[in-house]
Amino acid sequence: MSTPALSLRHVQRAYGQRQAVADVSLDLNAGRIACLLGPSGCGKSTLLRLIAGLEPVDQGDIHVDGLPVSSRQTHVAPEQRGVGLVFQDFALFPHLNVADNIGFGLTHLRAGDRRAQVRSLLARFHLEHLERAWPHTLSGGEQQRVAIARALARGPSVLLLDEPFSGLDGHLRASVRQSVLDGLRAANAAVLIVTHDPQEAMLCGDDLLLMSEGRILQAGAPRVCYLRPTSLAAARLLGEVVAVPARTEAGVARTALGDLPAPGLPDGPALAVTRPEHVRIGDTGVEAHVRDVRFGGAIHVVTLGLQGETVTVHVTDEPPVVGAPVHLSLDPEMTRILLN
Repeated sequence: MSTPALSLRHVQRAYGQRQAVADVSLDLNAGRIACLLGPSGCGKSTLLRLIAGLEPVDQGDIHVDGLPVSSRQTHVAPEQRGVGLVFQDFALFPHLNVADNIGFGLTHLRAGDRRAQVRSLLARFHLEHLERAWPHTLSGGEQQRVAIARALARGPSVLLLDEPFSGLDGHLRASVRQSVLDGLRAANAAVLIVTHDPQEAMLCGDDLLLMSEGRILQAGAPRVCYLRPTSLAAARLLGEVVAVPARTEAGVARTALGDLPAPGLPDGPALAVTRPEHVRIGDTGVEAHVRDVRFGGAIHVVTLGLQGETVTVHVTDEPPVVGAPVHLSLDPEMTRILLN
């Protein structure tokens, strides 16, 4: 098995009594894009700063390409650890044009080699026509691509991006994002993108890292994290959740929406957790009444009353009318039984 480009083991960082990063362990591999998703204040940016070497760790170890760069005894300077960092505001040098910004860290190369490296990055990120432009004349998406090209110029093993798409207008976001992702994959670095946008994380990431209160709650492929959450907190980081109280007895979870298999779980209180699009409205199941219907473009958001509970579901076809009785059931393949 190849050595991870980035490896963290039991990394911690506190500010006074506040634990910003608590016992984080993870591996990132070359050629893959991971998205670190979590709410504001959960420790995402602090974790990036620890990896980049802008802050020391209190406990734990960080390795880049198998070499130690951070521990209680070791702290390799940021410029020497093979990690690139793109800040949220891009931090371009205003007195340098696009080509000189990209080539800023390449002074160790001969002039011809430096120009060739800059031209290659200009082409990769479709910036050739802006080679002599000044940062203040660029759009947000153009500034972003220049900042990423500059961070990749020195060939880092690991590239960190802090909320790289947050400053872009909605109509530009998708096209710019795809262009940037293509350029990042061509670099074959291990890429870690920090975001608080669940859809963006799932669209961008080969792997997800779900973070809350300084801890990684779940790591894995986007589809697995979305459909097979390991906790209610992890599920909620990726969007709306339907959580129905349950009680497990002899391998069966009994809920207001019917019984579901729960093999191997101990008897006791639990939750049946699924996504709003996976609650079935049909001719069979438990009777509920439609309280509200809202149009949401690709879906209708339907709010229903059920045995004193409120359930919100998403439907893509014609929705039921307000006040109508309907029948609800849970898809056992798309429902997780979690201990409460």
